[in-house]
Amino acid sequence: MVSACLLGEACRYDGRSQRSERVLAALEGKAVIPMCPEAAAGLGIPRPPVDLAGGTGVDVWAGRARALTRETREDRTPEFQDGARQALEAAQRFDATVALLKEKSPSCGSQRVYESGVLRPGEGITTALLRADGRTVVSDEDL
Repeated sequence: MVSACLLGEACRYDGRSQRSERVLAALEGKAVIPMCPEAAAGLGIPRPPVDLAGGTGVDVWAGRARALTRETREDRTPEFQDGARQALEAAQRFDATVALLKEKSPSCGSQRVYESGVLRPGEGITTALLRADGRTVVSDEDL
């Protein structure tokens, strides 16, 4: 499973892609399941940027943190959780054991995420759910 933005799909919050030649080269010849949990949840492209508030993706699932739009502080937690569940269902359906995801994303970050506007150690909402199900999540920055 791979973040669709890394494959060149313009699905990021700002309507752009994060096409990565490093990622494309590493995936050459491999079966790939592209996914964008935020787009899958119907958040739209482009969409307001979202930060985690009160913790990381693990904390969101435990009810201690939320996913809030950066400017208006609108709660998008249910949509982010829905997108994460869709990603997990796809991983289970296609027996994907590894996910290569975009770092710093409130959904896909695996080492660092924005919490209340500050880049902090932690993982996103989708990453937390995939890891809780025993899947390996790798950052695009580790390639």
